[in-house]
Amino acid sequence: MTLVDSSVWIDYFNGVETIQTEFLNNGIGLSSFGIGDLIYGEVMQGFRADADFKIAQDFFEDIPVLLLIDKELALRSAQNYRFLRKKGITVRKTIDSYIATYCIEKNLTLLHSDRDFEPFVAHLGLKSIF
Repeated sequence: MTLVDSSVWIDYFNGVETIQTEFLNNGIGLSSFGIGDLIYGEVMQGFRADADFKIAQDFFEDIPVLLLIDKELALRSAQNYRFLRKKGITVRKTIDSYIATYCIEKNLTLLHSDRDFEPFVAHLGLKSIF
């Protein structure tokens, strides 16, 4: 399964064409994509129009929603964050550390367009589509 980050979903719903949104668009219905609960909340809160909110809600009915965080993953995420910080790398958003750690621990690939994930790829073994 490939977990899709909000950075890609937001571009997808806004009609922004990137290699990530093209990969997502070409794979919907053919590949196994998932969305994390935290990512789902992040994406859904961004819709201004009620009609767009409803369209997205209906769209996500067929996408598996994964529960990203529990006590053990929170601790592992903190350890990963501290590991990167000791290397002089600061991850800007805690949620990105949770998402990356979840993917690492569950051996999932991440589809993203957010530079905060790159240190997890380079130093902690996160698998990224691109």
